[in-house]
Amino acid sequence: MLAQIHVALLRYAPIALGIVIGAISLIVFFQPQDIAPAGVAGASTLLNELFDTPIGLMIFLLNIPIQLLAYVMLPDGARVILRSVVIIVTFSLVVDNLGPLLPESGISDDRMLNALFGGVTAGIGVGLIYRAGATFGGTSTLALILQRRFGFPMSTTFLCTDALIIVAAGLVYQWEGALYAAVALFITGLASDYVLEGPSVIRTAMIITDKPAAITQRIFANLQRGATSWTIKGEYSGATRTMLYVTIARSQVRNLKDEVSQEDPNAFIVIGMGHAAYGSGFRRVRRPRM
Repeated sequence: MLAQIHVALLRYAPIALGIVIGAISLIVFFQPQDIAPAGVAGASTLLNELFDTPIGLMIFLLNIPIQLLAYVMLPDGARVILRSVVIIVTFSLVVDNLGPLLPESGISDDRMLNALFGGVTAGIGVGLIYRAGATFGGTSTLALILQRRFGFPMSTTFLCTDALIIVAAGLVYQWEGALYAAVALFITGLASDYVLEGPSVIRTAMIITDKPAAITQRIFANLQRGATSWTIKGEYSGATRTMLYVTIARSQVRNLKDEVSQEDPNAFIVIGMGHAAYGSGFRRVRRPRM
């Protein structure tokens, strides 16, 4: 019983927290300063400005045709709706009922600060929801429909819907409002990616060298990292060389370059970014929760 409660908390607590954080970003940062967030929430904010309709209610109503479309057009439409409908209803209720408990005019009169902090908090909320394997519905569901039925990349759908929101924000809030909406959308994307993927704590290195054995030995001895090697051919020079692939901590980049240059000053090194590494010497691979 306790194990089931623990699993349920791990699964649903991030969703609940993401809903509350997303609602706060909308109520405290975006709506008081006439900044439209992404997707259905942005459209609902614009409708609130034009017709004084409750934002949460409009989020719910605008989602109805989208979820019905998912039910009709997706083979697993019922499952898609079930994943989203509880979050949509809860988010709508929280938005409309949390407002009276928060400052009506927000906490700052600086629109740029509101765009930045609204984007950060909205991104955190979206990231928490996505990490739990759920979505806020709306344009996420629409993007899923277009991707599965017509092969459109989801990123293209998000780009089009976000562009429409920015243009609409310009028409409703003037074009300066559109610029702030663009800033908020950009920051939201960065923040949600950070929550989903975590900080970039590792680096990958590709080392092309004529002394693979000696360099590998130095990496083993001084950095305590392993290496994988391939025999490659340079198409320009026609020369056959060895490429080493190494995964290291971010703090070890300088040490790696020093170790390689001391053994082979002519080595060619490419450093890449990574978010996480799992396995020996890094994070343990966790079993999925049942």
